[in-house]
Amino acid sequence: MCPPDYFGVFYEINPWMHRENRPDFELAIEQWHNLVANLRRAGAKVEIIEPVKELPDMVYVANAGLVDGQRLILSRFRHAERQPESIYTSQWFQARGREVAELVGEGDICFEGCGDAFPFRGSLLAGYGFRSDLSSHAVLSRLLGVTVHSVKLVDPRFYHFDISFSPLDNRHAIINPAAWDRASNAIIEQLVPEPLVLELDEALTFCANSVVVGKVVVMPACPPRVGRILERWGYDVCVSPVSEFLKAGGAVRCLTLPLDMTISKFCL
Repeated sequence: MCPPDYFGVFYEINPWMHRENRPDFELAIEQWHNLVANLRRAGAKVEIIEPVKELPDMVYVANAGLVDGQRLILSRFRHAERQPESIYTSQWFQARGREVAELVGEGDICFEGCGDAFPFRGSLLAGYGFRSDLSSHAVLSRLLGVTVHSVKLVDPRFYHFDISFSPLDNRHAIINPAAWDRASNAIIEQLVPEPLVLELDEALTFCANSVVVGKVVVMPACPPRVGRILERWGYDVCVSPVSEFLKAGGAVRCLTLPLDMTISKFCL
């Protein structure tokens, strides 16, 4: 995670960002520290990367890359405002003895890390359309040695895959079908045995942008119906509000990067 010392809305690169609707900085700091405490209470270990003054969106570390064991697949950001983040991410991982791999292909391939990719049932589900390119999926498949299922994002409000999909275990996932095209919905239907299908108003709370630690689901909000289903499935819900970070288009999952994934051998 990256502290929000320099967080703010200073430009607009997604539909949620409006410079006239600036986050309350003090409240953002409080919400971030509460999220850290909630994750630790759930059983997670949290490591910190230092923030950089010129990079207000660095707080959304999910987009930094995709971890595969001791290797990081480094992101290639679409927007110039975020591209320098990769320098600091690479340095952080290398300083801890981890390999950093970059996407190599024809042209400038964009791929925004865990914001657009989830290991699930032995394969990788990866989103494309707004921030990541479809062409990145073939490169990821070669690098990781796994099948990549491509999901086309069609609603700009859900510009990253992690705003519309949250795997819980090997049978369950929170999903927002309105974010994807018809063919992608068919893929998800085949891969997820028991989905929790969100209504649009539920999805707009960013409740799919959650972090699962054991049997605890840490969420920015929990609509009543969603909470009842999760509890029936044996999950405890921890609501950790991040209203100020929503103003820049990110929530709980966006603010974290999982370091313990081994995708090439992933099997829930």
